[in-house]
Amino acid sequence: MLDIVGSTQVWNNMNIQRIAAFVMDGRGGNPAGVVVAAQLPSEAEMLRIAHEVGYSETAFAARNADVWETRYFSPESEVPFCGHATIALGAALAGEHGDGTYELALRDGRISVDARIQDGRGYSVLRSPRTRSEAAPGDMIAQALWVFGYADGDLDRDLPVMLANGGSQHLIVPLRTRGLLARMSYDLDQGRVFMRRHGLVTVAFIWREAERVFHARNAFASGGVLEDPATGAAAAALAGMLRDHDLLSDGDLTIYQGEDMGRPSRIDVSFAGPAGSSVSVGGVSARI
Repeated sequence: MLDIVGSTQVWNNMNIQRIAAFVMDGRGGNPAGVVVAAQLPSEAEMLRIAHEVGYSETAFAARNADVWETRYFSPESEVPFCGHATIALGAALAGEHGDGTYELALRDGRISVDARIQDGRGYSVLRSPRTRSEAAPGDMIAQALWVFGYADGDLDRDLPVMLANGGSQHLIVPLRTRGLLARMSYDLDQGRVFMRRHGLVTVAFIWREAERVFHARNAFASGGVLEDPATGAAAAALAGMLRDHDLLSDGDLTIYQGEDMGRPSRIDVSFAGPAGSSVSVGGVSARI
C-alpha cells in the first residue's frame, strides 16, 4: 500500500516524488512519478508502482558507479524512453545531489540530463537518443485519420506525415489549423489497438504557428492514457524529423502542448549536427 507523506509517497521504503515537467508560467506541465532508489525494483513492482501513481509515466533510477540505471513505466507497460519523466528525474537528482550532468543508462542505450535548481524549481535539458524517421505508410495514415475523426483534407500538405523516433516511436500528423488540433478526440480502446498494432508510443498531432513554433497534442493510448500534456520524447522525434529531412535548419524551436487540457506546457528544443544525432530537449519542473 502507498502511504502519503506530504508531496512524497512511500512504497516499501522507496520515496515516490511527484514532479510536473515542462511547466509554463508556473502552472501546467506534465506530472511524472520519480523513484530514486538504492537499486531498481523488479519489473513487476515498477509496473505496479506506476499503476498506483497513475501518471502517464514514472521514472525509476538507481546509481551504478558513474551512471544512473533508468527505466520508465506507464500504468500499463514499460516505455523505452520518456522525455518528461527524464526532465522530472533531472530535477529530482539535482535536488538530492546538486546541479550537474547526470549520465543515464536506459534499457536500450545511454543519454544524459543537465539539471539545476533555481528559486525552488528545476530546469533540465536532456540529450535524446539518436533520431530516425521515415514516411508513414498510406494505410497507417488512413487508419489514424479514421481513429481520430479527421479527413485527408485536414492535413497540412507543407509537412509530411511521418514515423519519427528520438528514443521511442511516434506517428507525427501535421494539421492545417489550430482549430483542427483543438478538435482531437478518439476512443481510448480503438486508439490502444491502433498504436499497439503499429508499435507506436504516441500519435502526435501538430500545428505549425510559425517556422519554429509548434503546438501539439499527443494521444498516448498505448500506455493507457488518453492524452499527454507534454511529451519530450515526441518533441525530440519531431525535431529530429525536421532536421534529418531538411525541413528546418539547425537551431531552436518551441513546442506548446497541453493547452486544450488546461495544463499549458512549454518544451524548448535545440538541435545541430548531422542527421540522426541526438537533440536537446529542455524545460522547467516543479514539485506537485
